[in-house]
Amino acid sequence: MSEINCLDSKHGDNYAIYNGDCVDVCRQMPDRSVDFVVYSPPFANLYTYSDNDRDMGNTVDEHSFIAHYRYLAHELTRMLRPGRMIAVHCFDLPRFKYKHGYTGIHDFSGDLRKVHEETGLSYVARITIWKDPVTAMQRTKAHNLLYKNLRKDSTGSWPNIPDYVLLFRKHEGGERGAEGVEPVPHTRESFPIDQWQKWASPVWLTNQTTAGTHALASHVMMDVDQGRTLNVRASREEGDERHMCPLQLDLIERLMVMYSNEGDVVFSPFAGVGSEGVVALDMKRRFAGVELKPSYFTTAGRNLEESDKDAQTSMF
Repeated sequence: MSEINCLDSKHGDNYAIYNGDCVDVCRQMPDRSVDFVVYSPPFANLYTYSDNDRDMGNTVDEHSFIAHYRYLAHELTRMLRPGRMIAVHCFDLPRFKYKHGYTGIHDFSGDLRKVHEETGLSYVARITIWKDPVTAMQRTKAHNLLYKNLRKDSTGSWPNIPDYVLLFRKHEGGERGAEGVEPVPHTRESFPIDQWQKWASPVWLTNQTTAGTHALASHVMMDVDQGRTLNVRASREEGDERHMCPLQLDLIERLMVMYSNEGDVVFSPFAGVGSEGVVALDMKRRFAGVELKPSYFTTAGRNLEESDKDAQTSMF
């Protein structure tokens, strides 16, 4: 791969991580150069990740965020190989009376879907990630989840906000089997039918009580463990919000099994502390990612270097 102009970069035998604006970096990536894209974007202006003007989370509202995000979406479609997938983790955004004048929900997942469809991708599925409403109530004290408020007036009560994974597929160049389109095949042994019957469900349950091991256990994995993530504490800076945590490893593993092969190039434009890359390397894939925040970039570099120690082949 040609040299990328950015703030900083770190390379290993099977990975490259870039410190910079994800749109700027993606514009320098070759056409059809990645096999699978998986990430969790900033949720518009709900959280503050950094004070950088190029941080997509530093926007006044969802409309401004989508205007910026649209540039990235077009680059990701260009970079993706025909027949392959983009998986976007997100949730719909809460509306607050003190900020918006009313309480409710904004269809953020719908905003993301429309943008990716504009680029020519097919929207193929929405996976709902179940989250325990009791845990959410205890953590956030959301009024719509408090039982005492339901007893006063149940019209102010509604279910917990779930996470989603939006799946998009690139059809350019023909369907699977066409020239230049690499399939992702499985055997009965590598992907048993009972596993598929669970994963084919549009709702994936979560296990919030017992953390799993870092090893993939695809034949027995029943739940997405909300607590099984990479450690983000080392990369936090003064002023960082406490909510921030990396994408769950269980979720990344499931998506990696479904939509990539060994040796494939996995890409994340919002790499954070390197969660998608660590899973990719552990599962014998290769990884390229971008992270704007220097402290996250540094931590991601350490995590990827550690995971890459036993890799055998090299791309970069």
